[in-house]
Amino acid sequence: MRLLAGQIVVVDCRDALPKEPSKVRPCVIVEDADIFDPAYPNVIIVPLTQDMSFAIPELVVKIAPTPENGCTKASYAISHCVTTASKQRIRQVTPSHISGDQLSLIRRQIAESIGLA
Repeated sequence: MRLLAGQIVVVDCRDALPKEPSKVRPCVIVEDADIFDPAYPNVIIVPLTQDMSFAIPELVVKIAPTPENGCTKASYAISHCVTTASKQRIRQVTPSHISGDQLSLIRRQIAESIGLA
């Protein structure tokens, strides 16, 4: 499965523990496709949500609806909830994607949240 950074996929995140995003939800691919072989079984993602209760406002990127991202309402990429998921959890690969600037900001926020920035 070939996935590209910035692409939006729908992932089954159910079976999570309390206080983890736990439902089928859209996510943004944040891994570098040049590093990970398409055969690698997992993918690095950041969930999208409309519910800010999981969010630390300084570590969220607002994703306004555009034809490119396919969102119908404002959504939020929760950068500090970055995770690795099995590709088997992907329920839908969409042609939708966020902008390069949004992807860069998410990656900077991930680095900040783990102490690299």
